[in-house]
Amino acid sequence: MTRPAGKRKGKPSPSLLPAAPKAKATAKSAAKAPVAKAAPPAATPAPKPRRPAVPPVSTTNPPPRAVAGRSRAARSQTPTAQSGMTLHTAAGARKYLTEGERAAFLQEADISDRQVRTLCMTLAYAGCRLSEALALTADRVDLAAGVLIFKTLKTRKDGIFRAVPVPPALLDTLDMVHGIREAQTRRGKGRGELLWPWSRMTGWRAVHAVMAAAGLDGPHASPKGLRHGFGVAAVCAGIPLNLVQKWLGHAQLTTTAIYANAVGAEEKTIASRMWG
Repeated sequence: MTRPAGKRKGKPSPSLLPAAPKAKATAKSAAKAPVAKAAPPAATPAPKPRRPAVPPVSTTNPPPRAVAGRSRAARSQTPTAQSGMTLHTAAGARKYLTEGERAAFLQEADISDRQVRTLCMTLAYAGCRLSEALALTADRVDLAAGVLIFKTLKTRKDGIFRAVPVPPALLDTLDMVHGIREAQTRRGKGRGELLWPWSRMTGWRAVHAVMAAAGLDGPHASPKGLRHGFGVAAVCAGIPLNLVQKWLGHAQLTTTAIYANAVGAEEKTIASRMWG
């Protein structure tokens, strides 16, 4: 007996099978899952203001206006005393010798050793630095011109000399004690022959001993006090500042201007010129 078509035994067709339970559970859980809310859009930062473009500055050639401004300021400046150099200490003590103190010092030097005497006279009458006096050689004593030629040591450049006029009495004493004329007639003309072959400390002690013998004590009783005293005396005598600058070997006139700030009897001497 034959079976009717379409009713054969075997596995049913996949399309006729019921849906799997797991698939339904997954679909239901997916339907019940809460929907995630979308995050709000992030705030856009405000744009930073742009800086105006700065033109490049030349390091070699400054602007013409700046150069002109500096030159006008330089022309308008007048010689004024430097703040770092004064004629008094922080406690008010005087740094320079007065005319009377210089006279007492020279009087005491006149009875000292001959070489000490000439060193003291040179410091008092030439206003040089102690190191410059100790570097003086026989060929730099110009007896005919009446000047001493010092090599300026406190400068950035080498080989700078200055001629300082001194009294004939000093020149005669130098010639008598150190044999200047004889040294200049020799083959070397006195070149390299030091008048005082001493160290700076030996020279300082010699001057200080004369100061003590003259009864002078304090910041002004020193070779530096003699130099300051020379500057003050020159200003009181009416010597122009540019000449005082040359004699003292100052690089700037503002340094020499401190001697115009003299006080006491020196200031009265300057003021007396206005009184007739």
